[in-house]
Amino acid sequence: MEATLELKTAKGITIKAVESDKDFKDFIVFPYDLYRNNPYYVPPLKAQQASVLSKDQNPAFEHCVSQYWIAYTEDRVVGRIAGIINYAFIEKWNKKYARFGWFDFEDDEEVARLLLAACESWAKEQGMEAIHGPMGFTNFDPAGMLIEGFDKIATLAALYNYPYYVTCMEKAGFHKEVDWVEYQISLEKEVPKKIEQLAKVVKRRNRVSLFHPQKEQDIDRYAHDIFELINTCYSHLHGMVKLTEKQIQFYIKQYLPIIRKDFISLVINEDEELIGFGIIMPSLSKALQKAKGSLFPLGFLHLFMDMRKNNMGELCLIGVRPDYQGKGINALLMEEANKAYIRNKIFTIESNPELEDNKRVQSLWDYYHAIQHKRRRCYIKYL
Repeated sequence: MEATLELKTAKGITIKAVESDKDFKDFIVFPYDLYRNNPYYVPPLKAQQASVLSKDQNPAFEHCVSQYWIAYTEDRVVGRIAGIINYAFIEKWNKKYARFGWFDFEDDEEVARLLLAACESWAKEQGMEAIHGPMGFTNFDPAGMLIEGFDKIATLAALYNYPYYVTCMEKAGFHKEVDWVEYQISLEKEVPKKIEQLAKVVKRRNRVSLFHPQKEQDIDRYAHDIFELINTCYSHLHGMVKLTEKQIQFYIKQYLPIIRKDFISLVINEDEELIGFGIIMPSLSKALQKAKGSLFPLGFLHLFMDMRKNNMGELCLIGVRPDYQGKGINALLMEEANKAYIRNKIFTIESNPELEDNKRVQSLWDYYHAIQHKRRRCYIKYL
């Protein structure tokens, strides 16, 4: 699936397909320069970005193809974009949609337009009928362009972008497909009584119990079940495609080792089947800003320290088996998250993105002081 290798414009902007190792490096490092000294941008680890974008490392390439482009003026990088086609998505949703992601650019509408045009042209050549994004290869990649909350620090699980991105998207003919909202939730020094009472009723009525991993073997025992549950209970969410066995193993190795055992809650039924889980963590935003994209020489120390002592937290993943949904399991998991945060003296948490119509989760915030402080959007354009 070859892309046009290079396009030069009268305004001196060159759009070049990524081919060489140098191109690939330029593609990865560009946002670190673009957002240098921005107090809200949280730089991901460069090695992790390289792994996700590499065909020989990311198992999503079993059913995805991609093409990356860089924009230059003279010899200076001024923008980038990734085009992705996920054939498993097309098969499941019966929609010939390409995706764009890793879309960053200087404040220049022409650069944005040309990058999007390159991606659109490539998608058309592959027979696609629309393009949407920003999205990644899977739902585990950050998605959605920030459209509200530009003065709030980003999280590990979400993208940050400048306000001018939004104007450029609209001028390029893109419109809303879906929105995600995010909440900042303030905790008290005790779990709300109503949550406590509801959790007791839920455990008794559904004959379920909580299981807290104490050692690595406990996590290993249920790790695969967690991702199988994700496949089941997230299947209806926007863009969701079932994770393959290789992807499950990829994410188990990538994520579970860095999550503290006391921040994992599992709900088990009488048959010892996993029917729900909650994963939370301290905020790593400040540590990642200090690390500046690298674990060495001191990045790993910043991350280690913030994992151990922090005053901010993030809700990462919560899942409930479909036959137990609507029975209060979310409240039970929220009670456990609340207790874990209190033990660790964390009283401000970020919900991370949730679809704007996810009222079942958002109803939990009625028990807390919660403020919707961010909104992000997946745009779409029909070709």
